[in-house]
This record gives sequence, structure tokens and C-alpha cells, in this order.
Amino acid sequence: MICFSCCFFLPLPLLIISRDLRDNFRSLSVFFGAQPKRMASEEYRPLLDANPETELNAAGRPSQLEIYLSKVQNHNLYLATFAAVLGPLSFGFVLGYSSPAIPSLKQSHNPELRLDDTQASWFGSVVTLGAAAGGTLGGYMVDKIGRKLSLMLCAVPYVFGFLIIISAQNIWMLYLGRLLCGLASGVTSLVVPIYISETSHSKIRGVLGSCVQLMVVTGILGAYLAGMALEWRWLAVLCSIPPCFLLGLMAFVPETPRFLLRQNQQSEAIAALQFLRGPLVDHEWECREIEANVNEQQEMSIAEFKNPSIYKPFLIGVAMMFFQQASGINALMFYAETIFEDANFKNSSAATVIVGSIQVIFTATAALIIDKTGRKILLVISGMIMAASATVFGIYFRIAVPSPSNSSHLQLLNTPLMEEGHPLAWLAVLSMSFFIMGFALGWGPIPWLVMSEIFPLRARGIASGACVLTNWLMAFLVTKEFHDLMVLLTPYGTFWLFSSTCLLNVLFTIVCVPETKGKSLEEIEAHFHRPR
Repeated sequence: MICFSCCFFLPLPLLIISRDLRDNFRSLSVFFGAQPKRMASEEYRPLLDANPETELNAAGRPSQLEIYLSKVQNHNLYLATFAAVLGPLSFGFVLGYSSPAIPSLKQSHNPELRLDDTQASWFGSVVTLGAAAGGTLGGYMVDKIGRKLSLMLCAVPYVFGFLIIISAQNIWMLYLGRLLCGLASGVTSLVVPIYISETSHSKIRGVLGSCVQLMVVTGILGAYLAGMALEWRWLAVLCSIPPCFLLGLMAFVPETPRFLLRQNQQSEAIAALQFLRGPLVDHEWECREIEANVNEQQEMSIAEFKNPSIYKPFLIGVAMMFFQQASGINALMFYAETIFEDANFKNSSAATVIVGSIQVIFTATAALIIDKTGRKILLVISGMIMAASATVFGIYFRIAVPSPSNSSHLQLLNTPLMEEGHPLAWLAVLSMSFFIMGFALGWGPIPWLVMSEIFPLRARGIASGACVLTNWLMAFLVTKEFHDLMVLLTPYGTFWLFSSTCLLNVLFTIVCVPETKGKSLEEIEAHFHRPR
């Protein structure tokens, strides 16, 4: 079982190894942020004033930034990232667990554990409520006890949640276990992007930040595959393994330098940089660059939300989380099994594995190219693919259900719309596959990455908490209200609504979302200080 689980730890190291780390980033924007006070050294000049095309000094020699980056050794940074993304891997196992477990629980010989349709719906969706609470809790924890300790502590409810499921004697124990796992998932979805963004440098922050979503979908796929061979209790045992590794490995990696400097622990911050960057670079130089921004930070208060440097990124982050879930991804995933059945797929388990594989492949693709293409272009392409796919999906439903029906939502979802093997059923399969592909390329991983980049240090906890809360509440609402929406708007009207939302995603991205590729967190913060 341990050997089986280890195969799902491989995508991140393989992704990192396969990444071309040659210097393709001459168009990098500044790595370290604006310095409000001139330093004693005459060699220093504000990086925001540097030419991002060349980053050369007046004599044509490489800048201090280029020299610094050329000496950075990333192997310990990869180790720290791998340890952190065991949290999203655990999160993925939580999300994927319900799909193979629910059919077994519906047929349980123990009447105390047997689920009906309503109970099965709550078994799947109660995770989102726990995650919404976890996002709120995580926003408090991450600023009070730090990024590292928050991540270590969230391993505890993961393990306890699955232990309760393993030992469950009634349905309420199943709900409690799922709720605890959801709580841990909410904390994880907030803390891990922040930890990675604050430990990474701008040259590879995009690829490492995208590994959050990559490991989530890898965990989902792992649960699907394991569920084909394991009974629901043994599947819960397997799902409890990644958080145990998370707790153990995080003990050997440092807290983020930015959090340490905010706590006035300069020597510890330098030690963290020595671990993350290797011994060859000038750690004190990077420390000074970060510290200059940290020293400007004030304690966060409600009045601060009147400040454009706070409310602008806050609104962007919350809106991105809203649009991610309003795109209809969870609704489409909910309908996936019926779509595959209409296309003559007899084995619904194999169908879910196909869906999971598409997510993993294209999320990995996004991670590999995001630091070259940038965030905005991938969001635009992703939104256009999703809009087109949802439109085709609506056309499929318009032909399959030509007139509004007064049948119940359960009939709409469970009755085959066409004869098995009908050519138009394959149209639905293709449009669904392209929708998932588009989501994985942009609107899946990038909102989490951008959330971890755009907030100033003093607001990072509370603002990220609001984003996570928005995401999970929207996920819950879309999942629970999808049935009623299918009846109210008809199936084709529902998916055309999702298509319109995806077009709004594209417009919002073009107008409002800043490009963060190649920029330090301090430079991104300075972007929102500039007058418009």
C-alpha cells in the first residue's frame, strides 16, 4: 500500500527535474521590490527603475540581481516545496475519496452505515463546509503562528478525520470524519500557496506555485485508482498516509523568511535563506531587500481596506475565486458519470480515471509553461476554451432535451438522454473533456497562485482567508443548487449560463488581473501603490 501511495508523490519531482532551468528569463521584471530608503551601498538602485528587458548596469555587465540568481541553488527549495505540497495531495485524496466510497456505502450490509441519495450528497458536500471554516481559521493561524506550523498542525485533522471514517459505526461518524478532513483542506488551500510564494524566487515561483493544483488533481486521481481495488475503509487508510509524511517532512524545512522578518527574527530569516538558496549567494542582500518592505508594513485593521493597495488586490482575489467556481466546473464533474454512460462507457470507474488523467496532464502542462507565457494569457485561453466547451455542451442538451421538462431534477440527471453509443453522446464527451482541459490550463491552478502573490504581507492572512472562504462557499452552493438550476433554466440554459460566466472570466482577466510573471512579491505590492 505504501509503495502504491508513493507513486503519487512522483509528479512534483518529475516536473521539477524535467523543467528547463536555463536562463530564458531576460524579460524578468524585478526580483526584489522597491526600496523606499536608499541603502548605504552606492551600488544599490531601486529594481523597479531597472530596465526589465536587460537588467544590465550602465557598463553592460550583469546586474546584481542576475548575479544573485545565477548562484542560487534550488534543490532545498524543491525539497521544501515537495514537503508543503503533500498538503494539497492530502486535500486531493479527500476530494477524490467520496467518488469510489459512496457506491460501496450505498450497498453497505450495515444499515447504520448505508447511505441513501440525500445522505450521499451530504457525505460528498460536507467537505466544502469544513473547508470554508478551515479557510477562515487558516487566515488567522497563518499570521499568528506562522506558515510552517499552520501547515504541520493541519495534518492532525486530516489523520483524525480518516481515522474516524475508518472506525465509523454510523453515518454521523462518517460526516464528522469528512468535516474534519474538510477543515484541514481549507487550511491547506490557504497556507500552502502562501508558503510556496514566500519561499520561492520570481524565476520559478510560477511553476512551484502551480504544483499546488497539480498535487490536488494527482490526489484525486490517486483516490480514483485506489478505489477500484480497495474497500472504503482501506481506501481511508491509504488516504491517511500523505498527511503523515506532511507532518514529518515539514519538521525539516524552515519557516518563510518574510514571516520571520515580520517577527523581527533576522538571524533566523538569514538561516532560512541559506537553506533555500544555497551557500553561494549573498543572503544578507536578499534579506535587506525583503526587510525594507517588511519595515513599511503596519498592523492590519479594517480601516486599511480603504487603501487601494489593500482593497484592489482583495477584490481581484475574491472575484477570481468566485469566477473559478461560477464557471460550473463542479457541476460538470457531477454530471460526468452520466455523460460517459450515454457515450456507452459501461465502466464508470474507468471514466472517472480518464477525467482525472486529463486534469493531471494539463495541470502539469500549465505548470511547465506558466513562467514563460505568464498568468494572464493562460487565464484568457483557459476561459475561452471553457466558454466554447460549455456552449457546445448546451447545444448537446438542447438537442437531447428539445423542450422544457417538468420532471424532477433527479430524472434530468439520471435518465439517459440518448441511446447508448449515439454520435451526439460523443459530442458531450468531447466538450466535457475540452472544458476540463481548459480549466486545468488556467482557471484551476492560477487563481490560487495569484492569491498568494498579490496581497501585501500584513493583509496576506486575512485576505487569503476571505478568498478561500469565497471559493468553498461557492463550491458548496454550486454543488447543492445545481439540481434546481437544471430544472429552473433547463439543462441547456444552465450550461449556456456557465458559458456566459466563462466569457466574463475572460473580460475580467483582461481588464483587472495584473501580470505577475517574473516579479518579486514586493514589486507586485508596489504595483497596487501606483496611481491609476
